[in-house]
This record gives sequence, C-alpha cells and structure tokens, in this order.
Amino acid sequence: MQIGNIKLDIPLALAPMAGITDLPYRIICREQGCGLTISEMVSAKGLLYKNIKTFTMLRIADSERPTAIQLFGSSPADLAQAAKIVEDSGADMVDFNMGCPVQKIVANGEGSALMKTPQLAYEILAAMVDAVHIPITVKFRAGWDEQHLNAPEIAVLAEKAGVSAVAVHGRTREQFYSGNADWDIIKQVKQAVKIPVFGNGDIRNAGDGLRMLQETKCDGIMIGRGADCNPWIFAELRAAILGKDLPLGVDIPTRFAMIQRHLQDLIEFKGEIIALKEMRRHVNMYLKGLPKAAAFRVKFNKMETYKDFAVLLAEYKQQLIAEEH
Repeated sequence: MQIGNIKLDIPLALAPMAGITDLPYRIICREQGCGLTISEMVSAKGLLYKNIKTFTMLRIADSERPTAIQLFGSSPADLAQAAKIVEDSGADMVDFNMGCPVQKIVANGEGSALMKTPQLAYEILAAMVDAVHIPITVKFRAGWDEQHLNAPEIAVLAEKAGVSAVAVHGRTREQFYSGNADWDIIKQVKQAVKIPVFGNGDIRNAGDGLRMLQETKCDGIMIGRGADCNPWIFAELRAAILGKDLPLGVDIPTRFAMIQRHLQDLIEFKGEIIALKEMRRHVNMYLKGLPKAAAFRVKFNKMETYKDFAVLLAEYKQQLIAEEH
C-alpha cells in the first residue's frame, strides 16, 4: 500500500487513541505486524506555544516506522506551522484529527466538529499539504449525526486539498462509540476518491477485517479499540491478509510477558511513578475476561514500585496456570 512516497508492508494501521498509542505501545503493535502506527493526538497550539509535554509526544523510534503524528486544531495557519514542526521532528507523515468526539475538543470547533464546516476543513488540509513535503492524511467520521452523513464530501475535499490518504470511522459524532459502525459509508468514500482509504470501526478479529475489505473495497484497515491492549490482533490480521495460518490464541504466559514488557517500556519512557499510574488502566484491558482479574486489579492499584508489581504479577500468573491444570 502506497501513501504518498511511503510504502506500507501491510495495509494495517493502529488508530490514534489518547492515552494508548504512545511510543511504547506503538512499538509493540509494530512488532506484532502493524503496518502504520499513529500517535496520540497532539495539539497544534501546544507545539506553537513550545509546551514541553506536547513536544515529548513527537518522539518516534526507528523500530516503529512508518509513523504518523496526529495533530488537532482548527486554524489553517496554526496547523500549517505545526505540520512543519512535525516534519522537522522526523515523522514519516502528518495525520489530521477530524474524528475526536470529546466535548472539550468539539466545543473548540476541533475534532469531529469540523465535519460541520467542510470549507474550513478543506482550508486546513490544503494549508498543511502546502507546508510540508511528507504525506498528509486525515481521519474523520461518517458525519456529525445520522442526518448529516457527509464523509464522502469530506473525502473529496481532502483529495482536492492534496491529502495522500483518508481513514473513515463508520460512526457519527453523535454515536461516540456506541451502536454499530456503518461500513456502507466507508464503501461510499472509497467510491468517491482515488486516494487510499482506510476503514475503521468494529474490527475485533481477522474475520472482521477480511469482511470489511470485501464489503467496502477499502484499501486498508485501521484498528482502534480492537487493538487496545490486544496487539496480537495485528499478527492475526497480517496472517489472514497474506493467506497464512492464523496464529494460535494468546496463552497466559504470553499475555503476562506482554504486560510486564509494556510496563518496563513505559517506565523507561515516562518514569516509574507515571508508568505505574498509567498501567492501571492498561492492566484492566489486558486481563479482561480472566478469572479473578478484579481482585488482582484491586491489589495492583495499590502497587507503588515495579518490583512489587512484578511479584504480584508472577503470583497471579502461577495461580491461573495451576487452575488450568
């Protein structure tokens, strides 16, 4: 799959997710077979104001490439400058956020609110394309609500602005993440433009991914919540797309080794205090559906050091393995 001058080895992308797709997790997903990683959304204003925390979000590892940094904002001039900063930081692409449904983002006319102002969206994308030499991509929703399903219109404007690829989440802003994704709108977008189209929404396994490709004729698959603390979905989808045998299910030792590795990487990137705090949420997702997970999470939330966490994790793993036998 070709996006501008960047070639993906597989048409699989990790969707940008706040609090999830930081550098450590992007590397993990790339190792599992993801073809394109995308950062958490980064504030254009934060970059222009030289906010240290915002600049930290631009860090990229060579092992995860190709990687896009996703920007959000509503000013064409600001986003053009921010895109140039991202390019200078070494990113392979710049993605633009037109999908975030969170009220504080929408209230500023950003994220999915831009679905209501197509002309402004066009001006932003054109300004970003003109400002950099690397590809610009954009992720948006089916529309603002069921009465305004204008994703095909937005896609046509994006192509006109010079955008290299689009990603479509098949839900409206009004839906947030409830209900089912409308894959037909993804099909309509694919029919409306010649640039590559990623389909996004309700991909939980390899079967879902193959069905989306078949039903919508989209060029690639972008996975968000289905990949949340489930990086193995990329290995499964890669095998399915390439016509290879699907990998076996994730066993207890593999799952627990990934939890420990994820935390170690977070500690290296963010320090022990922040990493342990953020890992509380990730552990909840990694252990979803496992026996006695709730009791373990209560204990883990009280852990203040990596050493204590590692001991607790080993005890829980041995307990589960013993019960399996």
